[in-house]
Amino acid sequence: MTPSYTPPAADSEDDELDLEAIHQMVAQTKGFYARDYSMALGWNNMRYIIETSMYHGKLLNRTVVLPSFVYARSCEHPNDVCAAYVPMVNRGDAVGSDEWRDLPPDEQMAWRIPLGTMLDLRKLRQNHPVILLADYLRLHGLAPSLERSNGQWDEREYLAGANVFTGETPGMRAVENAWYDPRGVNRVDRLPAEMRERGGWDEGRVDVERERYGDWSVEHDGIHNILVHQLPKEGRSYVLEFSKAREVLQGYAVAGVETDEGLTRVLQKNGWEALYTYDGALGMDYVKNVVNPILQAAPRDSIRGLVEDFAHYDEDVLYVKGEIHYERKPASLRFTTPERRDDFSRLVMFDMHPPQKVLDLAAKLGSRMLEMNEGRMWMAAHMRRGDFARLGWAMESDFAAHLERIQNHLKDGRERLQTLKQSGLQTYNVPDVPVNAAFYEHEPPQQGDRYYIATDERDPANLQHLRDNGGVLAASLITPEDRRAFGWDLLVTDVLGLVEQALIGRSHYFYAHALSSVAGGAMNLRAAGGMDPRTAYVD
Repeated sequence: MTPSYTPPAADSEDDELDLEAIHQMVAQTKGFYARDYSMALGWNNMRYIIETSMYHGKLLNRTVVLPSFVYARSCEHPNDVCAAYVPMVNRGDAVGSDEWRDLPPDEQMAWRIPLGTMLDLRKLRQNHPVILLADYLRLHGLAPSLERSNGQWDEREYLAGANVFTGETPGMRAVENAWYDPRGVNRVDRLPAEMRERGGWDEGRVDVERERYGDWSVEHDGIHNILVHQLPKEGRSYVLEFSKAREVLQGYAVAGVETDEGLTRVLQKNGWEALYTYDGALGMDYVKNVVNPILQAAPRDSIRGLVEDFAHYDEDVLYVKGEIHYERKPASLRFTTPERRDDFSRLVMFDMHPPQKVLDLAAKLGSRMLEMNEGRMWMAAHMRRGDFARLGWAMESDFAAHLERIQNHLKDGRERLQTLKQSGLQTYNVPDVPVNAAFYEHEPPQQGDRYYIATDERDPANLQHLRDNGGVLAASLITPEDRRAFGWDLLVTDVLGLVEQALIGRSHYFYAHALSSVAGGAMNLRAAGGMDPRTAYVD
């Protein structure tokens, strides 16, 4: 939580804050944190970007400005049904991309839905100062309609209005994209005092052209250079996995590196540091979950602190330009202590939630899956088709083969659940989460039990094949009463997908694909719910 932050009163069911509440929130911080948002991406990637923004805002003591809306990719009904409730736009035109131009016109459409449809903003504001861009514009006497459709910050129009309380026009400091984490730089949260001392951090060494305030003065050779030669020669990564660093040093008969603690000490004595982050899946970071913390090794002279480089600015708006999401770790940086890594994990697991009605409906559907299997544990999988099948990213191009792959993994899951209690329950390596023993008190699944499939497949023949082979779809669980109680937004496929993600996050066993960001959100939900890590598999 930002120091001395007092959240706005939750006296309205509406996500919109009044101007006084916005003013009071911002007054508790140094100003605004703004960035370019990649609106062409789907919700799960947008959520990862928002998580990063929230953490950066916390480090820099700034009020985060989020887009007022996101784009839903599809409608569960003919397009005009969803268009009756929210604006329908040509997605490529809205975000400035030709990615979908070759699709039929009706498949190029998207729906501009309020951010609060996907994210519980009131819950987020309880611990973090955050407003929508529409709020920022209103605070400065500007029309919310000025908000750009592509998520990019407008350096001219957004700064043209005066604050309605102070009468002052906001100043802005832009952080060029090339300054954030160019090749050879490892961006971290902030530099601990011990690291500064080890590396001879000199605040007087300033490089204004690259916005670097302070630099390392202690130089090393020997072991330092041996490890430098092992760094990736291309790409964004400029770290070594701990296992690789250990292997290299053992090859040179360096003693004391058998344990992580010993390896850390050797690294620190030789101009390197241990950095804390999270493992992805299959060597990739598409899922960006926070359930598998790891250590990586980085040369100290590559490390730049977000706080050291950017917290000293006093302008009203700090604006980070361009894309800093793709091929980055969660938070778009690494952490210098396990405590700071855990702070980010808490933000992701406990503050970044979908609206409560999403969680409530998912809980109902989970109970129905239990009933469908006579009270036994139930399993689920995410089956990404749609654009993945079109792009050749699906696990299997043939639908039947894809389903068979899922069934094989769920068979493994059933066997795992049958032996789980005998080995003692565990939790993911995350902070403040106890084992959810009560969740596993049900009898394990049996062969022939029904399983849930969250999928964007819409071909009727394929869906019937899925049902004929034991799969359960959302349409079989959601009742007309559920739809009326939930509201219009359940017509939108992306919102239905949010419910499904919350549902599979509650399953007793879960399987998904490493290339899909949906899996990352589900894994975070499972970790926060105290699930056993052996009850999920992502490949």
